[in-house]
Amino acid sequence: MTRRFAFKMFLKPGCEEEYERRHAAIWPELVKMIKEQGVQNYSIFWDKDTNILFAYQECTKEGNTQDTTDVDPVTQKWWDMMADIMEVNADNSPVSIPLPELFHLD
Repeated sequence: MTRRFAFKMFLKPGCEEEYERRHAAIWPELVKMIKEQGVQNYSIFWDKDTNILFAYQECTKEGNTQDTTDVDPVTQKWWDMMADIMEVNADNSPVSIPLPELFHLD
């Protein structure tokens, strides 16, 4: 069963181009790890009026990319690299707020 998961994160002002640049060069080992965790159809959108990032992903396993339990070294390294341009928690994971699904149409 595929689960849909949406969340928002917060980009620091003036960091839009850098955020996009870093994601354009996403590490192959990070992509591989995300896919191995069952995450697919993953998109991140930017609301330029609020600097809020809206993310959507479909997950075929129990976890999702915002699960901060048992974090692998590749993800931790990515979080550490992104910490200067996003609002983050003490472990450098992005501040991430899950969004409940209220409507879906296939």
